[in-house]
Amino acid sequence: MHAGGLLGGEVMPEDALINVVKEDELLDVLTLAMALNYQRNSYSLWESVVKAYQDPKTSWIFNPIVVATKDIHELREALLLHRVGLQPNRHPDIWQRVAKGIVHSSEQGNVQGLIESVEFDNLLLKEIMQGSRKTEFPYLSGPKIFNYWLYVLECYAKVSWKSRELISIAPDTHILKATVKLGLCTEEVLIGSGDDRIAVANAWIKALAGSGLASIDVHTPLWLWSRAGFPPLTVT
Repeated sequence: MHAGGLLGGEVMPEDALINVVKEDELLDVLTLAMALNYQRNSYSLWESVVKAYQDPKTSWIFNPIVVATKDIHELREALLLHRVGLQPNRHPDIWQRVAKGIVHSSEQGNVQGLIESVEFDNLLLKEIMQGSRKTEFPYLSGPKIFNYWLYVLECYAKVSWKSRELISIAPDTHILKATVKLGLCTEEVLIGSGDDRIAVANAWIKALAGSGLASIDVHTPLWLWSRAGFPPLTVT
């Protein structure tokens, strides 16, 4: 039904980068921007990212090596110029901390090097980013954004993960609502606590067991369906 365009649309926020960002820079752009992809309109974020990427005055913000050593005041001005960052203190700090985390984790100083250092093993990457070096990857290390980040890198940058079947659905507000709508969880999970999100993620793992699908595979259809206000699930 998703493939047939019956769930409310097929354009995702990250589609704004297609045919805009260079292939060898895509991993860095996706990763740095996704560290700010929470509690805001995702479409607006990626539109701002495109503007900043195309502007010679601000394109450097997507280079982890440059960002890691840049004066925080310069970084703040660049992030706010096209509204990539909205919070003048918090967002530049997060952006620079993630950039430093990437540089410290990779000989090449970029996301490609970080992924290669774990030999495309998403479980090992999870241990690093959610465990031993969690403080270097604020928000990106959170279970919601981390799993969706893995999925986005797969979809847009063609990263092939060793254990993709273990990539959990990213239980944001739309996924919570869609899960309740389909009866997999009760309305209590709509409170959105950490335990609620874990319950939703586990519900999808159980529901899709033996189907050949990873739970992250249903993220986009559910997200679009919820965002569109749940158009009826009828096949025409």
